[in-house]
Amino acid sequence: MPAAKTVVLLKPRGFCAGVVRAIDIVNIALETYGAPIYVRKEIVHNHHVVVDLSRKGAIFLDAVEEVPEGARIIFSAHGVSPDVRRVAAERRLQVIDATCPLVTKVHLEAVRFAREGYSIVLIGHKDHDEVIGTLGEAQEQTWLISSEEEVHSLNVPNPSRVAYLTQTTLSLEEAKGIIAALRAKYPDIVAPPAQDICYATENRQVAVKAVASLCNLLLVVGSSNSSNSNRLVEVAANAGLPSYLIEDETAIELRWLEKVQTVGVTAGASAPEFLVAKVVDFLKSQGFGRVQEVEPVSEDVRFALPPELVSLETGHARLPSNL
Repeated sequence: MPAAKTVVLLKPRGFCAGVVRAIDIVNIALETYGAPIYVRKEIVHNHHVVVDLSRKGAIFLDAVEEVPEGARIIFSAHGVSPDVRRVAAERRLQVIDATCPLVTKVHLEAVRFAREGYSIVLIGHKDHDEVIGTLGEAQEQTWLISSEEEVHSLNVPNPSRVAYLTQTTLSLEEAKGIIAALRAKYPDIVAPPAQDICYATENRQVAVKAVASLCNLLLVVGSSNSSNSNRLVEVAANAGLPSYLIEDETAIELRWLEKVQTVGVTAGASAPEFLVAKVVDFLKSQGFGRVQEVEPVSEDVRFALPPELVSLETGHARLPSNL
């Protein structure tokens, strides 16, 4: 008899601590204050999460100028620039900050490096919400690059006083190459005190690499605007494993499964677990009857609520973030 077709379910996968915290913040605010609660940008980059919270009364807007004066607003997990905070204060908005603490860390590093007179090289993807917020901390002292090629054309005022930061959701290998190029060009370049790429991004990439040789195909559950989800697809491709980013099970094309014996399934840090379950159920219906969970690295991280909601936490059980 032929071997059973297998789903290799990667762990860790899905929600990271920053995403859990951000979604909890919106849920607690809605339960405490009632609808509407305004949210600047998507709270996290996942369509299903945004739709679910919209049904509960969250209103997602692109700019704080669109929020009625004096209303309550939540800043997304990706962080905001000082200019956004200034406009929010001018409009007397009641701010609840859901910025991921690991993104806040990068912002604080940018402020410190700028204060100490460094030219800051920010490694990241242009137009990503996180990068826009970080750039705003020291716009005139920060240069954004996204590839090794851009390092060669980079010019800063004082080559002997340069520091670098990175977006938290980059590919580890991609960042490693760019950092090496920066070190070659600026031997005295200063690194952040600790790696900026977040633990969840790293762990999910490590898991993909660990199973790449065991699978014929990898499905990554996540939205197209999720940086860390896209990086998982790239990591798999670099390991020689065909991979597709899917919003949910309806995006799976049957032709992908032809001649495939083992399918790996993972999820970006903003993708809810119920979507993963639906993908696995679909694969079972296509003959992949064996499900094997593989956990190359363990993960147990939690972040506290922001000060604006700490006093309310005792009045609420921690709300589930699996939608």
